[in-house]
Amino acid sequence: MVLFTSFVLLMMLRVPIAFCLSIPAFLTSIYLNLPTMVIFQRMGAGINAFSLIAIPFFILAGQVMAEGGIAQKIVEFSNILVGRVRGGLAMVNILASMFFGGVSGSSVADTSSIGAFLIPMMVDQGYDRDFSIAVTITSSTLGIIIPPSHNMIIYSLVAGGVSVGALFMAGYIPGIMVGVAQMIVAYIISRKRNYPVAGKMSFKEALIITRDSILGLLVGVIIIAGIIFGVFTATEASVVAAVYAIVITTFVYKTMNLKKLLRTFQNTAVVIAMVLFIIASSSAFGYLLAYLKVPALVASALTSISTNKYVLLLLINLMLLFLGMIMDMAPLILITTPILLPLVKSLGMSPVQFGIVMMINLGIGLCTPPVGTTLFVGCAIGKSTMERVAKASIPFYAVMIAILLLVTYVPWFTMFLGGRFAR
Repeated sequence: MVLFTSFVLLMMLRVPIAFCLSIPAFLTSIYLNLPTMVIFQRMGAGINAFSLIAIPFFILAGQVMAEGGIAQKIVEFSNILVGRVRGGLAMVNILASMFFGGVSGSSVADTSSIGAFLIPMMVDQGYDRDFSIAVTITSSTLGIIIPPSHNMIIYSLVAGGVSVGALFMAGYIPGIMVGVAQMIVAYIISRKRNYPVAGKMSFKEALIITRDSILGLLVGVIIIAGIIFGVFTATEASVVAAVYAIVITTFVYKTMNLKKLLRTFQNTAVVIAMVLFIIASSSAFGYLLAYLKVPALVASALTSISTNKYVLLLLINLMLLFLGMIMDMAPLILITTPILLPLVKSLGMSPVQFGIVMMINLGIGLCTPPVGTTLFVGCAIGKSTMERVAKASIPFYAVMIAILLLVTYVPWFTMFLGGRFAR
């Protein structure tokens, strides 16, 4: 009661999430007569992991690519592929998110970079503002599902060392499924509202755009191919991605100068500090959850409702969807994984499959009210209200939930690729 009541109260007071986790941990340790030094030790141990080095470098790579204009080139390349379809610019938005998200791994970076010029462009061409923002924010969550994703690295750490390579590979098919489903929804709505078709492009123009964008797209290819073929680990891949992004934007595209690079380092340092503080606080919070046997209590509560595997998996999805609407992604991964993973493993679900189920679940939470970070960013960029954008996003929420259920109940979608690298 002390742990959860203080946690909920602090969240209601809109205290930063890291303090919402650490303060209840200290209060509970005092109530239980545990030495408070234990909490400090758990916080230190939580961020004393070699695999966490990958997170700062993946964040840096995403920031460099967003600042260096790679997003713009990916949009132009996407326009070649689907731009001439009815509502093509909406489909370009989604396809660009699949490409850019696959190299930045961040939905907020995707929304702030791609959305900054695509939302005004869509509005100018006759698309409804709320629809334009809805397409941008819901498709930006593809960066969480399609690798590389630093949230998968956090999950791997807290799940006891699940293979990052397996998680990366397992995310491809579900990520593509979500992207294609969103494009179908965008096409249907565009036909119904008679949104415009993009203009024609000459073969020479298409060739130049493809040549310019291919170097940016190679980031994701280098990372995944390197991990798959054992050239480097996920941690080493993050460094390669960051260095490659800096070299390409500075010396090839020449869109990154020293001033921009220093600003990017500064922004990255702020984000990294926030993420590591949340991980440290979550580690202390998770320690007390385990000490108080909360995972066993949650499992017992769920199994008292039903012992049917499919019903329990549905309840877990509903729980994660609800929590995703009121909490941010990283702390939820750190808090709920130790609680739910033993239960889903007892139901026969692979930790790799559950990792992707969690990514989709919490990705939906990032673009839903009241605490959707990506939703806030999209509304700020597109200059609209959360209520109007959430309403316009309902068709996209629906297909994302449909894919979530498919991935939950059909292991093939994740394990066909992910199972080959699981250990």
